[in-house]
Amino acid sequence: MSASPIALSLTTPQAPGGPGGATPPSLLLERLLVRGVRNVAHADVQPAPRVNVIWGNNGHGKTSLLEAIYFAATSRSFRAHRMGELVQHGEKVASVRARFVERWGDLPPLAREQVASIEGRRCAVLIDGNRPPSLASFATRSPVVAFHPNELSLTTGPASGRRTLLDRLALFMDPRSADHRARYDRALRARHEVLRRAERAEAVGDAEIEAFEELCAVHGAAVTRARAAAVTALGPELEHAFAHIAAPGLSLSARYAPGGSADVQAAREALAGQRRRDAHRPSAGFGPHRDDLELSIDGHPVRVVASQGQHRALTLALKAAETATIRAARGVEPILLLDDVSSELDPDRTEALLTFLGTARGQVFLTTTRRELIVTPGVDAADRRDFRVQDGAVTPLSPGERP
Repeated sequence: MSASPIALSLTTPQAPGGPGGATPPSLLLERLLVRGVRNVAHADVQPAPRVNVIWGNNGHGKTSLLEAIYFAATSRSFRAHRMGELVQHGEKVASVRARFVERWGDLPPLAREQVASIEGRRCAVLIDGNRPPSLASFATRSPVVAFHPNELSLTTGPASGRRTLLDRLALFMDPRSADHRARYDRALRARHEVLRRAERAEAVGDAEIEAFEELCAVHGAAVTRARAAAVTALGPELEHAFAHIAAPGLSLSARYAPGGSADVQAAREALAGQRRRDAHRPSAGFGPHRDDLELSIDGHPVRVVASQGQHRALTLALKAAETATIRAARGVEPILLLDDVSSELDPDRTEALLTFLGTARGQVFLTTTRRELIVTPGVDAADRRDFRVQDGAVTPLSPGERP
């Protein structure tokens, strides 16, 4: 049985207050120049302002194009921890140049060029030819939200994925949180090494351990406060999104479960009291590296009671809530990157996906192996553009051109 088309009911964006409200500020990617990102050797893409369908067979570079957009906006990848993986095999440098435009009603548009490049282990970023004050300031200028198949484990997988979600939100609410998290991670690793040396009867003074624990306490408490604020902002948006995406009658709640403390003195005492045990553990038993976002449906943990369809709906609700939370923090509509929308088109997933996409107010980029399934009633021809990706080459298609 053939799959039914996905009808994306995307209309003119409206403000949260409803049809009578003002149109929210929009962020548009107007041009993208890609050089040597995975199997995309060269691409010059001029997207449409609303919907961009990136079509082709698997392994030809569709996801790499989305990854290039994400890289230009954030200096990061949504599917690789080692940034060197973005560099095309046999090349030394990968670079992406993006022109972003913010439109604020009747005010003149604000345009900027963001460049991100990798050479060896070095990542360099520029905004209008200048180095930004920090990577955090670069990553928050042009917000993007990515949804890809691996994120279906967001509600079923380890807590690390949910911590990453909270850290993305915290970055927009308080850019200093990224620096606190980096300093905490370095201090935690150093403390663990000192404890292991002490356990091997090497000469280690209490002052050295206390110095690293002080850093862990100060920066760990800041991370805890930032994540707690992120959950406070995310919670109402998540409940609202879940009510629209999931089956009616279900009640969702989200709770921050801190592994550390927002109080520096309490963190100091906890770390000092666990030194002996931590020396024999892979990592410390106390601290924000053990945080989690606990999700419950009707008062029961989702990992225990949720069906496969409910997990999918909840994951999509988390992405919709992430988008809304970033919108509120940054003041513009994030760009949505949606990877592999035509896989596993079972009825539950399709319905949840359609509802999720119906909440999208900004520019959308989606990849698919089934271009014929993507129909967009209510979207003007000028507001949609389709691209074919084959062997790393990106070719724009005319509206009437058959796949």
